[in-house]
Amino acid sequence: MMTKRQMKLAAYLIGTGMHVASWRHSLSSPNASIDVKALQKLAQIAEKGKFDIAFVADSLAINHESHPQILNRFDPTILITALATATEKIGVGATASTTYNEPFTLARQFASVDHISDGRAAWNVVTTADATGQTALNFSREQHWEHDHRYERAEEFVDVVKGLWDSWEDDAFTYNKETGEFYHPDKVHELRFKGKYFSVKGPLNIARSIQGQPVIIQAGASIPGQRLAARTAEVVFTHWDNIEESKQFYQKLKSQLVEFGRSEEELLIFHGISPIVGKTEDEAYEKYEELQNLIDPYESLKFVSGYMGNVDFSKYSLDTPAKEVDFPKVNSIQSQFNEMKKIIEEEDLKVGDLYTRFFGAARKDGFIGTPIQVADEMEKWFTEKATDGYMLQFPLLPRDLEDFVELVVPILQERGLFRLDYEGDTLRDHLGLKKPINRFTQEISNLTNT
Repeated sequence: MMTKRQMKLAAYLIGTGMHVASWRHSLSSPNASIDVKALQKLAQIAEKGKFDIAFVADSLAINHESHPQILNRFDPTILITALATATEKIGVGATASTTYNEPFTLARQFASVDHISDGRAAWNVVTTADATGQTALNFSREQHWEHDHRYERAEEFVDVVKGLWDSWEDDAFTYNKETGEFYHPDKVHELRFKGKYFSVKGPLNIARSIQGQPVIIQAGASIPGQRLAARTAEVVFTHWDNIEESKQFYQKLKSQLVEFGRSEEELLIFHGISPIVGKTEDEAYEKYEELQNLIDPYESLKFVSGYMGNVDFSKYSLDTPAKEVDFPKVNSIQSQFNEMKKIIEEEDLKVGDLYTRFFGAARKDGFIGTPIQVADEMEKWFTEKATDGYMLQFPLLPRDLEDFVELVVPILQERGLFRLDYEGDTLRDHLGLKKPINRFTQEISNLTNT
């Protein structure tokens, strides 16, 4: 008997919210991004709503042209450890770069969080998008590596990390007080990896977790990004301009899984949305307009600049046709830049329109309205297979998260689209992902059976 497909939900935790002016709202606490109790409360609200993941993003350099909330925030791996201790069921995911880390260190950190959380950790694999090139200067490098170079290194990096996570077989630690055997020596394995970028002996100095390995998340939509996702990812975060583009990407990425011996169920796609809910449509729009009225036009354009090649928008008037802006080649999020550039070329946008047009937290779309309207739109995207779930980037926190949990989640549950309660304990349980078989156990099994 086939189980009915149900949508997955992740909450993007970013201080006061995803809207660039959220910190100025009367309901917000501007220092929320470094208030651990406030962030733990957000995770607890998401857990009350039976969300799959509480997610934390990252940046490794100060970009004064970006969202204010990322200028002052915790290291995400440390933060999700705090979130794990304040929750019981919800998964905790964090971003960590393959360009500015070492595989052994990162493997150990996420394995540690996976143990502390009893199998609820996820690693969002990024190669680091940096339009300004500032990150490289913080890591003894003269320049940020080119896009394809970063992804080539990332492929190898992920292989090393996943190999290290398999260092110990599930039953390697025997803790036998009578015989004095702490672990079974035949069940610990050295990785002995030697590649183009890394040479790692192993083993990792921590046991395999209850869910086997932390869940792998990825967000790249470029050709190299799709390849990395199809080969290694279990969750992919995306954001497309409309449902048809999202459906095309969904089918394109899922079709690549067979090349790596994987089925469609082994990779879940989450589309990013920024819902604002009101008991009436007018109330929802009033909440939206409150945030829009707090925007400083040129400050919001600084946020756009980070995605469009670090353009100096201050030299343009707000009514300048966006087509006239000189956008340089970017070494950042290429898929997003290309989509934005395409829209600029096709639509009669002014410079002053760019933030509202491109960023979900500032767009008046189908995810702003009454609880039923928002649920209807979410159901449409889900049932038409434009997405398997949603990365919820709430414009104002905690207000919009609380409203969503109280007003929208019950509707999704009534329609059988979302769980009534957690049915397992690990993040893999929540997502319907199988526990990975330890590669060394599998190799031994294969040898035994030949």
